[in-house]
Amino acid sequence: MRKVTSRWVPHQLTDEQKQPRVQLCRENLTKFQDGSWRLCDIITGDETCIYHRQIHHKSTNATWIGESESPTTIEIWKQRKSAGIKGVKLLHDNAGLHRHSDVINYLTEEGINIMPHPPYSPDLAPCDYWLNDYIKCNLSDQPNEKSLARAVSKVVKNIPKEEFTKTFDKLLGRMELCINNHGDYFEHLIK
Repeated sequence: MRKVTSRWVPHQLTDEQKQPRVQLCRENLTKFQDGSWRLCDIITGDETCIYHRQIHHKSTNATWIGESESPTTIEIWKQRKSAGIKGVKLLHDNAGLHRHSDVINYLTEEGINIMPHPPYSPDLAPCDYWLNDYIKCNLSDQPNEKSLARAVSKVVKNIPKEEFTKTFDKLLGRMELCINNHGDYFEHLIK
């Protein structure tokens, strides 16, 4: 058995792992600061385990699965009120499926830009540092998978715009923290 958690940190980062974190944060921040990228153009996503019965403590971020099992997922999409996918920056982690050539080719063909995200960086992924917990904290127990999917969708649809704004503003601050902390994890520095 292995433990799967939305904030799992695999190990202490090596210098070789810290360097791309700093480099990508610098490059991404520069694009936001010079106006070539806008926070409102970011679309993000991830998968997480959500249970019918809500536990409401730290263990809601973790589950035990068999070595060869994949976590069950429910997809949730929030519609973007703008000009379709033009200018969209997709921010997702470096999971194997996200890096697969078929996925990269499809996104490229569809005109979706992939926002570079450094490996081993849950602290730089809004789903990991905010959304997954937000959803779980706002759910009640559900009798079945269908009602759970509806409840999760309702929570996501009812997230105030200000909450998204605050979260993506924090993303820029987190990039700065990563740079200032020389690529090392910085969660312990956030109050």
